[in-house]
Amino acid sequence: MKPIAMIYMAALLLGASYCQAQQTARPSETESIGISSEAAEAAQKAMVLERQAKYTEAESAWENVVKLQPRDADAYAHLGLLEARREHYPEAISHYEKAQRLAREQNTAIPGLNLDLGLALFKSGDFQAAGKLFEAELKQHPDSGDALRLSTLTAMSYYGAHEYGAAIPFLKEASMANQRNLPILLTLGHCYLWTKQWDEALKTYQQILAVNPDSAEADMIAGEALDEKGDKPAAVQQFRAAVQANPKEPNVHFGLAYLLWTQRQYDEAILEFKKELENDPQNSQAMIYLGDTYTRQGNFADARTILEAAEKYQSKFPLVHLDLGIADMEIGENDAAIRELKKAIGLEPDNVTAHFRLATLYRKLGKRDEAKVEFAKASALNKKTDDSLYKRIQDANARPDLDSKTPAPPRPTPEN
Repeated sequence: MKPIAMIYMAALLLGASYCQAQQTARPSETESIGISSEAAEAAQKAMVLERQAKYTEAESAWENVVKLQPRDADAYAHLGLLEARREHYPEAISHYEKAQRLAREQNTAIPGLNLDLGLALFKSGDFQAAGKLFEAELKQHPDSGDALRLSTLTAMSYYGAHEYGAAIPFLKEASMANQRNLPILLTLGHCYLWTKQWDEALKTYQQILAVNPDSAEADMIAGEALDEKGDKPAAVQQFRAAVQANPKEPNVHFGLAYLLWTQRQYDEAILEFKKELENDPQNSQAMIYLGDTYTRQGNFADARTILEAAEKYQSKFPLVHLDLGIADMEIGENDAAIRELKKAIGLEPDNVTAHFRLATLYRKLGKRDEAKVEFAKASALNKKTDDSLYKRIQDANARPDLDSKTPAPPRPTPEN
């Protein structure tokens, strides 16, 4: 299970106790806002219905309270809670924010309101706003019994917002409080990785081993960090350990295959790319690099088959069109080759290989002027280095929907 999924589950568990707060939170100082006896009686009726779990009737009753007393902050807080129970988070947020505003104007406090609002923001996907609210609550109550929960919720929120650097201090605090909390340690390791703190990622890996020596995900974190530090053999060793620990771990075979690909160990890389596709047939990065490996080995028929499949998922990935262009060129489909190579250049104008291949093809076809232009462009460019492993794995996680112009919801990605 990936850290964001574990975090979301943890948030639900942490939030369960908070979502009960409003049920008994009604202030006794209702006279301070001039509440009428009729409104007070309606509020008592609403509370009884809510405690009896008659939520539809309770919602109607609280709406009646609001009609009788439009500035009753607590009534809006209860309406927010009832909407949150039905997972109507935008409506819940609206009620909570109104309750918050009215409470401030009346110089009163509603216990648990900020936490309930934060959880609604989190569950609606507004992780950044949730993180800021939880952090502010933690600063206001640093010594409360809920401080650890607030730290964890703050960390989860910033992680969900892809603000990995902001999440790290709170994850460290949570991990120090419970040094055997594997989800927190794994998430901390990923945050170090995605903020390019390779040594800290490796230290966290050692902490994870003390909890679970067979964690494939931890081996992958260490492998990616070692790759970034330039220790390719050690990175390969870590990914082999990850494969052995859990051959079904997402991207474990892709990570090993990509490392082997960068070292031109193509035969074994092909086997690992195929194993990744057995686990995840829609892993477009595995398709692309399997197709590229076939291209490098001169297996153009298999290359075209897999690259055409990859194009349905990653039509704007330059390597897809470069390799399709090379394959078309090698089998004599010159017009198709020109189209594909031009697509590759359009997506990545500084791709020296695409310019050189197009120049070579133009020269073969007798188009000397066009060939001269492309050779000049190729000569002026430096060959691009291979992307890092952790960048490739994140691209594998962030794949778009099939044949869709709308990108899929973002997955965690490394900070620049």
